[in-house]
Amino acid sequence: MVKKSSPKSRRSKATSGEVDYDTLGAEWRGIGLSGPATEALVDAKLCRVSDLRKVSLAELTKLDGLSKSAVARIKVIMAARKIDFRLSP
Repeated sequence: MVKKSSPKSRRSKATSGEVDYDTLGAEWRGIGLSGPATEALVDAKLCRVSDLRKVSLAELTKLDGLSKSAVARIKVIMAARKIDFRLSP
């Protein structure tokens, strides 16, 4: 009988072509974001709070997986660290 691994264990053991959400999303999980929010941010190549300087608030809110509460939490963390979003063109 072959033992199936759980989805979480597959994510933490990223092989070529897979994204290691556990490692890349560590900062997001540390501030209390959900799994879907963490995955959306990592997929958008936003792995750290400081990476949010690259995007506008409008671009961030368009990411699938980010709830309004996740965006609110991100804004509070950014304000505490004195980080601003990129201005919309």
